[in-house]
Amino acid sequence: MTDLRTPPVSDGDLFSERVSQYAYSKPIQRLSILLAGCGWGSGLDLRALELDHLDLHVTGVDLDAPALRAHTQARTDLDAWHLGDLRNVPMPPRAYDIVCAPYIIERLTNTELVLDRIIAALKPGGLLLVRFRDRDTAFGVADRLLPPVVRRLLQGHRSEVPPPAVYERIASYGGMQAYCGMRGLVIAEEYTTRSSGPGRHSRPVEALARVVAGLSAGRFSTAHGEVSLVIRKPENRFARVI
Repeated sequence: MTDLRTPPVSDGDLFSERVSQYAYSKPIQRLSILLAGCGWGSGLDLRALELDHLDLHVTGVDLDAPALRAHTQARTDLDAWHLGDLRNVPMPPRAYDIVCAPYIIERLTNTELVLDRIIAALKPGGLLLVRFRDRDTAFGVADRLLPPVVRRLLQGHRSEVPPPAVYERIASYGGMQAYCGMRGLVIAEEYTTRSSGPGRHSRPVEALARVVAGLSAGRFSTAHGEVSLVIRKPENRFARVI
């Protein structure tokens, strides 16, 4: 496993580059991509990859909520999408080459169950690309302390408001490392960034994080706030993986 480090490019570019590299390693077959959390934000910028000559099929999944549905319906980069409870929304086994899941780990309940379904939907050798705010940092603690009413006021009337963060214990670098170890998954790359997360409430969270770091005497650090992982599902059919 590599040392945590700052990515050489932004995380959106990092994930897009990994999709591009994977696509060029398998130039003949159709590339199936699952975008988990398709109801807000932009996800992968596949147009920037110059992969027009490849056969791509992109499916989106997310919770079923009015704002998420409206954003998903307006997207032009999805070939198919399903909204509903992520514990039972359609995810056919071994159907996808790549699953991109930015900022959903910290927003899930029954996180391990949902991740198990996502991993089961990956083909052997496929990639899971995740980015999440680490609950065990000052930024994560600050975000948990921010009252919901304050969060709503800071978000205003934006149409692309992400689901509220839940922060189950797996939503940390250590939690994801343990999960991957138990499932026989390989963390091929791991990076940290200090970003306090998406949305207009990032500045208040950053200010509160500094207070949390001071009061905790360094137990909760501001050295990083988010983690990006490139996770590979083993090819070996005897590996201990779903």
